[in-house]
Amino acid sequence: MDRLWYGGDYNPEQWPRDVWDDDVRLMRRAGVTVATVGVFSWAKLEPADGHFEFAWLDDILDRLHAGGIRVDLATATASPPPWLTLAHPDVLPVTADGVRLSVGSRQQYSPSSSTYRRYADRLVRTLAERYRDHPALEAWHVNNELACHIHHDYSDESALAFRVWLRSRYTTIENLNQVWGTAFWSQQYGSFDEVMPPRAAPTFQNPTQLLDYDRFSSDAWLAVYRAEAAILRELTPNTPITTNFMGFFKHADYWAWSRDVDFVSDDHYVDPADPAAPALAAMTRDLMRSLAGGKPWILMEQATSAVNWRTRNAPIPPGMHRLLSLQAVAHGADGIMQFQWRQSRAGAEKFHSAMLPHGGEHTRIFEQTVALGEELASLADIVGATQDAPVGIIADWDSWWALEQPATPAQLSYVRILLRWHQELRARGVVADLVRPDSDLTHYRAVIAPATVVLTEQAAGNLAEYARAGGTLVAAYQTGVLNEHLHVWLDGYLGGPTLRQVLGIRVEEFAPVAEPSLSGGPIPRLEIDGLAAGPADEWGEVIRVVDGTVEVHATFSGGMLDGLPAITRNPVGTGTAWYVGTAPENLGTVIAAVLDDAGIAGDRLPDGLEVIDRGPYRFALNFGTTEAELNGERIPARSASITSSDSRNALDTLDATAPALHHE
Repeated sequence: MDRLWYGGDYNPEQWPRDVWDDDVRLMRRAGVTVATVGVFSWAKLEPADGHFEFAWLDDILDRLHAGGIRVDLATATASPPPWLTLAHPDVLPVTADGVRLSVGSRQQYSPSSSTYRRYADRLVRTLAERYRDHPALEAWHVNNELACHIHHDYSDESALAFRVWLRSRYTTIENLNQVWGTAFWSQQYGSFDEVMPPRAAPTFQNPTQLLDYDRFSSDAWLAVYRAEAAILRELTPNTPITTNFMGFFKHADYWAWSRDVDFVSDDHYVDPADPAAPALAAMTRDLMRSLAGGKPWILMEQATSAVNWRTRNAPIPPGMHRLLSLQAVAHGADGIMQFQWRQSRAGAEKFHSAMLPHGGEHTRIFEQTVALGEELASLADIVGATQDAPVGIIADWDSWWALEQPATPAQLSYVRILLRWHQELRARGVVADLVRPDSDLTHYRAVIAPATVVLTEQAAGNLAEYARAGGTLVAAYQTGVLNEHLHVWLDGYLGGPTLRQVLGIRVEEFAPVAEPSLSGGPIPRLEIDGLAAGPADEWGEVIRVVDGTVEVHATFSGGMLDGLPAITRNPVGTGTAWYVGTAPENLGTVIAAVLDDAGIAGDRLPDGLEVIDRGPYRFALNFGTTEAELNGERIPARSASITSSDSRNALDTLDATAPALHHE
């Protein structure tokens, strides 16, 4: 398309036909260009086994086409109809405690169910054969938010599939026993038939088994997508296919998934009550751009105001929905979609906001919907524009899964650790990609590896070679503790001798900050002297310098770590290798030193302000609650300024004389 996608999920099956014409009229008024249709319509399309009813969908697609609205057509497989699961209860998922879940909700199926696959494939083939030549068809939307509710299934059928997956990965049971370390706690297996999913157990389970079940479960859900996509590629080879990701979603390794979609799409719902929500949204947008290999992506779902699943569902304040939408465009999105078009009058999501709310067209939200449609239409020349990022941040699902397992040095939040680093870069207008530890890093001027707890020998070598070849590497605490089998890297952690040599240090012992005592005493504090002087949060380590070239830029102060290195820098080859063995409260000073080391400009922006370039535009987004000033331009609270700019580098000084195209 030569325009930005703009629209949302459209569920006409929830409404009588006399509403449909009004929907198209109001969509045209709002500037809607694309509607996602049929996501949860399996029971409507196939009300009984093998009996299909398409007249209503024919009518809807024809109406949308006549109104100039393209269709992202869903395969409708996200929620099996009651007749299917009642006739075939083996489709239903099973919890780790052995409870078989029931009908009456959504996503009530196991990804390993052959019965589900058979019926889903039949529906997809029937849809593709019927609508492959429909003039409104823009893209295929496979299933919906795969693994959203059923992260892991523990049924007997999944147990069989897990054994097949393990046999393919390890070939022999002897290899599995070695990798899983089954000599511990008498866990040795005599054959693959003895291996079970990690169902409910008396205490801590085998860590590598848990990791492999995370990997298997991600692959099982990806297989659901692949089965449907294969049918669509056979019958509609020229129509692009996607499935909607869910941002930083722990249970699906989107690096693996992204290779199978024709374009990346994402669902992201901010919490209006969370001050860090815009920062998390920005990092999520950068993840999507990175998963897409730098190409544009689609924001497939967001809320125009309140959602319905939190304990208290705060509305999105006026102006914030526009800001979040423009933020997505600035970070590479070629489409802004919502859930959903018309707010439901019944069902579990009836209090979830929509583009057209319960109050109808004479409401704040619909007026906002129309205004945003007009603004996005004026940005059509941004379609297809890409961005260059000078910094890469390592994001790794194996590390996420391993870091948040039980029986670890401390219960840490992987996404929170990533966000702290990304947030400091964003506060300086520095664009960052998210990258894998084994990615080609050569075009980044700085690479940050926060809590990359799992490092293969190859990945550790990749990071080391990056630094030697002239890059600025930052390894942060809990990086390189384990290999891909969750076996400890001995003799100083840090991914083994190759990376240790580059960093010039060893880590001997972890010293996470203790939690408050049960008596309600104060939280113990860890202090740092030197760079980032002040309190540290959650983490400390016993670090030993082993290379005379290492510069100690900060030390711990007080307690058992007193005087030991906290932050180090080692010139190596033509580059540098930093190590940050703590979580300094003043992380900004560390980022500033790293950027200076890498030759990246990045002065801190006013609080709440985000500045980013894409294509012919510079976006200055004020997420704060007070007015922000940038080089003489005043940007009201919760508002944005979009200026024309030939520069695509947000590090340059904003030209206050550039003509403002949009400003409120």
